[in-house]
Amino acid sequence: MLKTIINLEPGKKVYFASDQHFGAPDPKASKIREEKFIHWMDEIKEDAQVLFLMGDLFDFWHEWKYVIPKGYVRVLGKIAELKDRGIHVYFFVGNHDLWMKDYLEEEIGCTVFYKKQYFEIAGKQFLLAHGDGLGPGDKGYKRMKKLFTNPIAQWAFKWLHPDIAMKIALYLSQKNKMISGEEDKAFLGEDKEFLVIYSKEKLKTEKIDYFIYGHRHLPMVLSLEQNAKYINLGDWISYFTYGVFEKDFELKTFRELTKKITPKKR
Repeated sequence: MLKTIINLEPGKKVYFASDQHFGAPDPKASKIREEKFIHWMDEIKEDAQVLFLMGDLFDFWHEWKYVIPKGYVRVLGKIAELKDRGIHVYFFVGNHDLWMKDYLEEEIGCTVFYKKQYFEIAGKQFLLAHGDGLGPGDKGYKRMKKLFTNPIAQWAFKWLHPDIAMKIALYLSQKNKMISGEEDKAFLGEDKEFLVIYSKEKLKTEKIDYFIYGHRHLPMVLSLEQNAKYINLGDWISYFTYGVFEKDFELKTFRELTKKITPKKR
């Protein structure tokens, strides 16, 4: 089992965020959420050593040889700023941005992952993944993912004009409940949550302290056997939640700091 080891510097923290789905439901509404996420990145940059973006940063993303989707300039610029400050940024490809290639790596310097990864952070063992396709069930989605990641399908799609391709993809994305659906608003129970089931199976053969996922949209922290914890990071659509680890893991909600305005005396 290959793993990346991160030794935390004094006073530094590791941050996690997932499922921003920028671009949805439309560019105007998305920009409001984009600004909020940028403000969050501004707040964490003082003590962040590592930032994990756990997938579905975009509601749809595709890279042609010379073209990338329009928009997201300020979000990408802020991620680049964090990287320039020496903060390492790991990006997990989700089911909405699974056609990510090398743009974030070459232009920003992120490390991009396409499947689950193991990390050791401050002596604790982490399994990290976006979460799509793991565990039992969801056979329809698994078949769809095989199609979308098929080299022939990707080759055919790239020959569409970007304006046409993006219009089709964004339409299908929203029709396919890319943003959290009704079933994501309630906890299904440990025996039905597929990522919880997957994590419990992993614990039978591996020592993991923290399982951290996106994809599910519902923020939750569950205690498992062997003092392990299952964490879903929620989203930046309804919950604006994120994870932070220093000595232990915390799931928090971002609330923007606002300056108190005192009326001027006349």
